Amino acid sequence: MKSKVYFSKIISPENVLKMYKKLDKELTGKVAVKIHSGEEGNQNFLKPEFWRPVIEYVNGTAVECNTAYDGARNTTDKHLKTLESHGWNKYFPVDLLDAEGPDIELDIPNGKQIKKNYVGKNLTYYNSMLVLAHFKGHPMGGYGGALKQISIGIASSAGKAYIHGAGVPEEIWTSDHDAFLDSMADAAASVAEYFSGNIVYINVMCNISVDCDCCAVAEDPCMKDIGILISLDPVAVDQACIDLVYSAVDDPGHEHLIERIESRNGIRTIESAAALGVGSREYELIEV
Repeated sequence: MKSKVYFSKIISPENVLKMYKKLDKELTGKVAVKIHSGEEGNQNFLKPEFWRPVIEYVNGTAVECNTAYDGARNTTDKHLKTLESHGWNKYFPVDLLDAEGPDIELDIPNGKQIKKNYVGKNLTYYNSMLVLAHFKGHPMGGYGGALKQISIGIASSAGKAYIHGAGVPEEIWTSDHDAFLDSMADAAASVAEYFSGNIVYINVMCNISVDCDCCAVAEDPCMKDIGILISLDPVAVDQACIDLVYSAVDDPGHEHLIERIESRNGIRTIESAAALGVGSREYELIEV
C-alpha cells in the first residue's frame, strides 16, 4: 500500500499546525521535537517562531545534538549559547540530547554499513518524536530532509563522526561516499525503530538553497518556495520532495539543486532506507 503524504502550497506557521492536525496522529507521552538550531551565520534555517504553533500544540521539547565539526555547535557550551542567541529557549524547553555522556547504542542488526548508532542518552527521556525538517540541498548528502534529521541529526557528536566515517570515526571526511550515505540510512532505521511508529515527519520546502543549515556560509536560496509536506513515512516524504524538485521545470533554479543532489548521489540514502524497510518510495500525494 502506498504511503500517504499530505501536501500544501501554503507555507506559514499556522498551516504547519493545520497539516499536523490533518494527519490525525497523536504523539503521546513526552514528545521530543527534532529541530535544526541553525549554524551561527546561516541565513536560511527556519526560526523558532515559524515552528512555534506546532511545537506548543504537542507540548514538545525542542531537541538537538552537538556537531562533529568546528563551529558554534560542536560543544555543549557553544551549542547552548547558539540555541539561546537563535531564540529557541525563548519559547520552548530545549534539550541537547548528548550534552553529557555516556551515549547509548541503538542496534541496527540489518544495517548495510553500520550495526550500531550512537545517540545522546537523553533520547531515553522521550516516548514519541516530531521531526521538523527544512528541505534543501546539502554539501555531502546531496539533500537534507527527514532521513537526515533522524540519522545525522539525532546522532551524538561522536555518533555523527561514526556515521560520516561509515563505522570508522577517524575517516569522518575521507570514507567512501556511498558507504556514508548507506550509514545515514542505517542510522535512520534505528531511530525509526526506536520510536516504533510514534513519530511524525514534516518537511518544509522554502528557503531552498543547495547548502544545509549547518553551513555558516551558505548560498542563498536558488528555488522558489514549494510547500509543506507531512507523513508518517520518512522515505515517502523525502521522495515526494525530490519529485517536486524535479517537476519544478519552470523554476530556473531547480537545475542547480538537481546538480547538487545528483553529484552527491543523494537518492541513495532514500533507496537504502527503503531497502531496510524504513518506509516506501511509493506514495500518494494528497494536496490540502
